[in-house]
Amino acid sequence: WMAGCIRRPRELFADPEFPADDSSLFSDGTSPLVRFRGAVMWMRPQEICQSPVLIPDDPEESHAKQGLLGDCWFLCACAILLKNKHLMDKVFPLGQPLWGEHGYEGSFHFRFWQFGKWVDVQVDDRLPCIGTQLCFSRCYSPSAFWVALLEKAYAKLNGSYEHLWAGQVAEALVDLTGGLAERWSLRKSGNEEERHGEVEKGRRRFNIKHLQAVKGLCAVSGSVHSTPGGASELGQYHAMSLTEWVDVRPKEEEEVCLLRVRNPWGRRSWRGSWRENGERWKQLDPACALDLLGRTQEGEFWMEETEFLEEFDEVTVGYPISSQGYVQSICTGRELPHSHQVGGCWIKGHSSGGCRNSSSFTSNPKFWLQMSEPGEVLVSLLQHRSWRNTAHSQGPGSSYRPLGNSTEHDFQYQAIGLHIWKVKKESSDLARTLNRPPTVSTHCHAYEREVVVQAQLSAGFYLVIPSTYFQGVEASFLLRVFSSAPLTLRSAMSVPFYSAMKTPPPPALASQDGEWETHCSQGSWVLGASAGGSRNFASHRMNPHVPLTVSLRCSEPNVKISLCQHCPPKAFLPIGFHVYKVPEGLAEPQITQDQEPQASCVPHCYAQEVSLQCYLSPGAYVIVPSTYHPDCKADFTVTVARKVLRKVVKSQETLGHIVQEVSVCTFTFG
Repeated sequence: WMAGCIRRPRELFADPEFPADDSSLFSDGTSPLVRFRGAVMWMRPQEICQSPVLIPDDPEESHAKQGLLGDCWFLCACAILLKNKHLMDKVFPLGQPLWGEHGYEGSFHFRFWQFGKWVDVQVDDRLPCIGTQLCFSRCYSPSAFWVALLEKAYAKLNGSYEHLWAGQVAEALVDLTGGLAERWSLRKSGNEEERHGEVEKGRRRFNIKHLQAVKGLCAVSGSVHSTPGGASELGQYHAMSLTEWVDVRPKEEEEVCLLRVRNPWGRRSWRGSWRENGERWKQLDPACALDLLGRTQEGEFWMEETEFLEEFDEVTVGYPISSQGYVQSICTGRELPHSHQVGGCWIKGHSSGGCRNSSSFTSNPKFWLQMSEPGEVLVSLLQHRSWRNTAHSQGPGSSYRPLGNSTEHDFQYQAIGLHIWKVKKESSDLARTLNRPPTVSTHCHAYEREVVVQAQLSAGFYLVIPSTYFQGVEASFLLRVFSSAPLTLRSAMSVPFYSAMKTPPPPALASQDGEWETHCSQGSWVLGASAGGSRNFASHRMNPHVPLTVSLRCSEPNVKISLCQHCPPKAFLPIGFHVYKVPEGLAEPQITQDQEPQASCVPHCYAQEVSLQCYLSPGAYVIVPSTYHPDCKADFTVTVARKVLRKVVKSQETLGHIVQEVSVCTFTFG
């Protein structure tokens, strides 16, 4: 009896999905990280120091310092969390018990933005060490662990620590903020790739003064891709944060702009004229020089703007997020409180029409943007990433350039672009519309995960067409719009556009036709609640039910359904779905035990996304997404495009060949 009353120490959480072994460190062992195989041990913070904390009281001690892992790009993005408590609380939810506090169980939850939604990532606090020291990223304070824990959660999200070796600052910024980030190339050679960078964004060359409206709020970083001239000390394929810029006036000279740069390595690697004890400081007022030099912390140095533009290859800027959670324009500093997003996909033979050079451009997905009043607008096209092996894939879309030393595994990105035309009404003459220059567009198709355009738009309707450069490639995407004015965004698939041609008129069109309307539903398979598995298991009915109403009867497919799971490739589950007919009018329709589906997307596949196009008779249905085995936990999105009735004015005009305006596009790589 006494033995039964003795309280055993609570076992600390050990994450079975991301264990403390080599499977979490390595993916294929092709990065320089492999040389540490067998040398890494895992320790909890209370085993590393006596009094661990999450974030130290001294802000300067909170900054990230890079370890043995080549993830400078991720650490540069992390800097934005220290600028914005709203974001820090979003990524690291409040109320989690820390070391020594009641309820501490050795686990922490983090949130990252992934393809339109915030996803939760739980990790234990066992961290990779060599000896008794953290071997990867850490805070400047040896007793602070927010950076190391966040890095572990991001590694789990991406499949392993090795998958963090090389990346883009812009992508990490979006994952941490749910907002936007943009890159400018600073190179000025004559090749096609860098020519795009020279005129990138179609509006202006990069100038730090253009960010004055969001100074101190946005995240700015510079990246070095090579080591020409005097920049060898900056490192090849390395990223650094820009923490401050000030205007100074040296004696008998014009005003110059000085930039304070932080190196994640933690050392002052610059040997230019504004280095510590450099000659240029003597040309400033002594008080001014002393003040500026006193601002630099470990790993920080000053350099002149002209030096920065010469030595760095590109600049990345993360859009600020206001305390209310709104994206702020880096051009004006204005909050953009109105936003919409809608998913879509390019499908070979159906909606992958390629660029404007292609006669099939009109088959690309189309969207209506309606502005109720004039306003500033940011439109973003974000493509879903997929993994590839660079040793075996060198075709179109395989030109992602990493920061850090490249590994055998990179992401496969298509060259994507956006074109937007203002139209008088939703039903318009497509040929005339597309033969006009777009109201706003990306300068060219770019091999980026995301492209962004900014414009001041007047009230009215706009046709938005996202496209890949190559015809017939397949990918899913998310279209996002942020605006200072109210707006609506919806799919315009199969909207009846007409083009007058000098041919005999066809019979009059029917009085009604269909257009595609797209909706997205996000959900989760939860252990013990909604992770029922496939139809082979009696628990199948436990899976989430996504309602669907079909109204249009036609002789062709009228429904397109896709299921996308939100997890790294290493953690893919076999997924599929069934569509069941249910009685109309029920608030929460449920399927019966032995009910047969009307349509199915099976067998279950180890894929990021599976899709089905089919015909369903008018009525009420539910879509039941599932993993093959029950009790498998994951988040997912179901995207449904259905044909709906639309009034169409009778017309004698024919749908003829659409004459395309041919323009030569240049590409941006990585």
